[in-house]
Amino acid sequence: MPLYNKLPLELDAVDVIVAGGGTAGCVVASRLSEADPSLSILLIEAGPNNFGDPTIVTPFLFISHLAPGAKTMSFHAGKKSQFLGDREPIVPTARVLGGGSSVNFLMYSRGQRADFDSWGMPGWSADDLIPYMKRAETYHGEDSKGNHGMDGPIHISQGTYSSKRSQDSFLEAAQRQGWRELADISDLESINGVQRAKRYVSLDGKRQDAAHQYLHPRLQDGEHPNLHVLVDTSVVRVTFEGKRASGVTYQSSGAEARTVKARKMVVLSCGACGTPSVLERSGVGDKAILERANVKTIVALPGVGDGYEDHHTMTYIYRSDLGADETLDGIITGTFDVPAMIQRNDKLIGWNCLDVTGKLRPTDQEVAALGSGFQKLWDRDFKEEPSRPLSLMVLVNGGAEPVGEPGQYFSISVFTAYPYSRGQIHITGPNLDDPVNFDFGLLSDPEGVDLLACRWAYKKQREIARRMTTYRGEVAASHPAFAAESDARPTKRDDHDAVDTPEIKYSAEDDAAIDRFVREHVSTPWHSIGTCKMAPLANKGVVDENLAVYGVEGLKIADLSIPPVNVAAHTNATALAVGEKAADIFIKELGLK
Repeated sequence: MPLYNKLPLELDAVDVIVAGGGTAGCVVASRLSEADPSLSILLIEAGPNNFGDPTIVTPFLFISHLAPGAKTMSFHAGKKSQFLGDREPIVPTARVLGGGSSVNFLMYSRGQRADFDSWGMPGWSADDLIPYMKRAETYHGEDSKGNHGMDGPIHISQGTYSSKRSQDSFLEAAQRQGWRELADISDLESINGVQRAKRYVSLDGKRQDAAHQYLHPRLQDGEHPNLHVLVDTSVVRVTFEGKRASGVTYQSSGAEARTVKARKMVVLSCGACGTPSVLERSGVGDKAILERANVKTIVALPGVGDGYEDHHTMTYIYRSDLGADETLDGIITGTFDVPAMIQRNDKLIGWNCLDVTGKLRPTDQEVAALGSGFQKLWDRDFKEEPSRPLSLMVLVNGGAEPVGEPGQYFSISVFTAYPYSRGQIHITGPNLDDPVNFDFGLLSDPEGVDLLACRWAYKKQREIARRMTTYRGEVAASHPAFAAESDARPTKRDDHDAVDTPEIKYSAEDDAAIDRFVREHVSTPWHSIGTCKMAPLANKGVVDENLAVYGVEGLKIADLSIPPVNVAAHTNATALAVGEKAADIFIKELGLK
């Protein structure tokens, strides 16, 4: 199997280099190799090999990747922000073969048709992308509109287990609030409802990551000898001969930097937080930023690293009457005997504890109540697009963080579908170990709409929680600090009559408490996008519709740095579609079958 920690000296040139072994990179390398096994391909990944790693292939161990000392993640520190209570936010990104698909929370969801149509690039509308979405997946579920794939590498299912009592309780409570149960929330159109979750989990309970499903089969079948994978190695920069990409310089820990040539193409796939830095170290980016970083400019592209965005995420914890086998609290508290559970193939090991997902919009009355500034942007961006949600919601069967007392919990996570806040990420020097200037940008939009969206989402998710028959009160530490006399203050209940629960009336002081809590706790769901946008040059675009970097030859980008507009979904499905579409573009340009 041609997978290396150190590249053989004789392998000093290949046809195609894929810099970055994340979701899209694995798809691209696999599809190119499949199209022509004689094509020599080198994929370079900064993190370790993921093959057979039990923390990756076993869904209920997903939380281990956020543990201190995890070797599969990088943690990017953002600049201290006045919009975040003077916090320095941390953005986790995958650092392992398979990228985010190897370490994410395994939630399957797609964006809306309007999302992809709004990209406004030839060949990238929803109708253009549906075939690539279908190509990636084998979907186990209802598909009345024919939008899902039935023979792709990635299996989509409910996995081996769901906490049905919690699901039923949530769905019934959501129904009382006017949110119907949907058959398929990922049909690109459904809105204002909730669905029992689909997951990147096979029917036998294995994670469906891009490396295991696309790349490793090619490495192991003996029929693709020219597909090479180098792990534990970072790409420093792209090399150029004139304005043509000629290869990359890479470096492993403790080793000298080395250059390998690409005879035909270099594809950057280091993600929204990684690809801009590689470009800038290569001399492609905003000229002023490159000069400050002591990097010679090859091509001035001011869009590189600009316009960073991420969904704004808040998670709230509730007490429940769920049993020990209906949540994954035992993972956090250490009460689960994990090795024994894996040994006996316990039903819970194929579960991610995220059981319901939803896409929600406010009513006209609720929009008006959020103020004239919110109303103005709503009328511009949402009113004529009825399939666009304001917020996404997920039911989590377990405490999202340690609660500090025994019990079983559920959490509800909400995030803004289309944030208005933007940030930026740029290098400060030419070397891998030079710090990165990362302005996360959360809650920084001038109109304050993102904060208002978080406030609305807090109230809506809480009304659902309070109507769940499994609800036993809020965990106060994970909710705003309402005044002692406020009707919104957290409560505890020994039993629960969901039908007769009145809605909470929030005062202006309560709203201020919500806003303050959001600023102090808002975080990321690891959905970083948009730092090398596919857009016209005049709009700070970095690549064209064929993913070619403007101003140079032989250099492409295929990852989530390219979406020009966000998607109302967890982003892995979009990364898979980008990888499939990119591979098709490259196969045609290279003259392969």
